[in-house]
Amino acid sequence: MDRLQRIESRLTDGLGATHVDVEDESHLHAGHAGARSGGGHFRAVIVSERFAGLSRVARQRVVYEALGDLMQGEIHAFSMRTFTPDEWKAQG
Repeated sequence: MDRLQRIESRLTDGLGATHVDVEDESHLHAGHAGARSGGGHFRAVIVSERFAGLSRVARQRVVYEALGDLMQGEIHAFSMRTFTPDEWKAQG
């Protein structure tokens, strides 16, 4: 399982996510200080009922908790958009 698959698996399993789309943007940060450590840069869209009633910051905390130790090494930067299933449906 590669790094991208590990991230997607943690989000799907840890959040009961119904939709997870993670993009590896590490190539856009070549030469960046954080890239030297081997940690990647990622952008994600995550849809989970776990986000219902949570603020944007609380949602981010839940995501970081699901990623766990990956945030300490394999991930240097993680940009996310989080939605409940109803919010996602409204996005079209």
